[in-house]
Amino acid sequence: MRSLKITQEKAQGQPVATRKPKTLLGHIEHIIELAENSGLDDAFYEKAKASIRFVAKALTLSANQVVIFSVFMEKCNDTRIFLHEISKFMGCRNIKTISMMSDVEELEKRRLVRGCSDEGEKTYRVPHEVINAVKQGVAYEPESNKNLNTEQLFQRIERLFDERDNKEISYRGLEAELRSLIEDNKTLAFCQKIKEWGSIYSYSDDFLLLLLFCHRFVNLDDDCIGFRDLEDLYEGKWEFKHIKSELQKGENELQKELIVEYNNDNGLADTEFYRITDNAKEQLFPELDIKIKQSKSKKGLLKHDSIAAKELFYNERERAQITQLTTLLQEDRFAAVQKRLEESGMRKGFACLFHGAPGTGKTETVYQIARATGRDIMMVDISETKSCWFGESEKKIKAIFDRYRACVKTQPATPILLFNEADGVIGKRKDTGTGSVAQTENAIQNIILQEMENLDGIMIATTNLTQNLDKAFERRFLYKLEFDKPGVEAKKRIWLSMIPSLSAQEAEELAAAYDFSGGQIENIVRKRTVDTILNGTDPSMEAMHNYCRSELLYKKEGRKIGFIKG
Repeated sequence: MRSLKITQEKAQGQPVATRKPKTLLGHIEHIIELAENSGLDDAFYEKAKASIRFVAKALTLSANQVVIFSVFMEKCNDTRIFLHEISKFMGCRNIKTISMMSDVEELEKRRLVRGCSDEGEKTYRVPHEVINAVKQGVAYEPESNKNLNTEQLFQRIERLFDERDNKEISYRGLEAELRSLIEDNKTLAFCQKIKEWGSIYSYSDDFLLLLLFCHRFVNLDDDCIGFRDLEDLYEGKWEFKHIKSELQKGENELQKELIVEYNNDNGLADTEFYRITDNAKEQLFPELDIKIKQSKSKKGLLKHDSIAAKELFYNERERAQITQLTTLLQEDRFAAVQKRLEESGMRKGFACLFHGAPGTGKTETVYQIARATGRDIMMVDISETKSCWFGESEKKIKAIFDRYRACVKTQPATPILLFNEADGVIGKRKDTGTGSVAQTENAIQNIILQEMENLDGIMIATTNLTQNLDKAFERRFLYKLEFDKPGVEAKKRIWLSMIPSLSAQEAEELAAAYDFSGGQIENIVRKRTVDTILNGTDPSMEAMHNYCRSELLYKKEGRKIGFIKG
């Protein structure tokens, strides 16, 4: 399917060669129409001369760069454009496209296209901001790196490391961009300190390693960095192994200069995980509002003391199960049980599945258990584990468990690893014949299954769709808690807790009349609150029934699974 719309002039029957485009996008489209299957012969360049000249002047590009960029624009809906596809479109041999690689590299340098090394073959994409600029008829200009404050500087640093993670920038390209950032912002205390460490600043590997540590600490709140966080930085395995060996032996220049140190596990140095020293943090980040004295939080770690207390309402069966689990996860009881399991040669990790219909309070229950047991929560955003780049999703899942293991070692109480709405990663296996996406999802499942076997902590997964649960996961969850919709008595207490002005009789009337989850009841209460604010009076019981009937119109009742007020 063509990415650019055919112009009105062509629709009216005017020949391609005689049309006179007026806009930047129109001229690019004209070039595309002439370039297709042209072989880029002399006749093509003669016919497209006026449009090529227009685009070249607008974007400050050479003629060949204009042609290549135009074809990239034609395929701008694809995030993985291969050079052989460009050759095929233009009807020329691959060698012709290869001969124009210097032009492609210039487009990359100008950030008009972004390249990615994909399993040995490079692919390209056109960034959205470039497409928008062309649509507006203006030349795309990357943001200036000069005169940034420290927060803006680290935003740019984060963007560059994200590009490196996605293989959209080479190791040397990353180094050049980071050095440019430092040189363009010499007045910042961070940049001054980096340059003061001359031996580190002048040596590429140490410079990039230091910037990676700073990026992860400032942007990701990550103060416990493992080798999984480092390996994607390097082009080859040898370079990574060399750095890994230096760090493990304490021979890296960053360690010699007391900038980076081993992480500490109960007074013992952990040679698998590292952090920036407190002294180095004070020198590097005086302009940032960062608590230096050993913040051990990790990206996505929710502190238990920041969770607000909420009253929960359960049916009797759920109440008994959750009380038992909360008691078990109290620190003294949990440690004793783990020890007994280990002595008996059994797995000592606790994996729990909370399943039930939407709105039944599964996630809020995890929060309240964490608050009651003094455990922080390491949140897993399922969407962040999915990557368009082959092999990247598996690395992200492995990195999650690596970070969790580090948290278990450094936190006073074992944190909870929460896979919220985990349907996307614990569902039934897909037929690998359906494509690379199925292969990737199955590979992710294999990693999670293996990690659950070796779990030395607490993992809780929540899901709405237990019928889609893969059998291999079912046996690995030690506790499986189903959240049923509340019975009449529980619903009555929910109504009264949310609307204290209701009488007991009114609450019982609503509870008996409607089979709602806690989430649905909360929706109704919010509507009631809005109407109260707008009208200045409390809605009547008739209005309450109208709210309930309205909720039923778009809330289809399914099989019964679970509730807790959240």
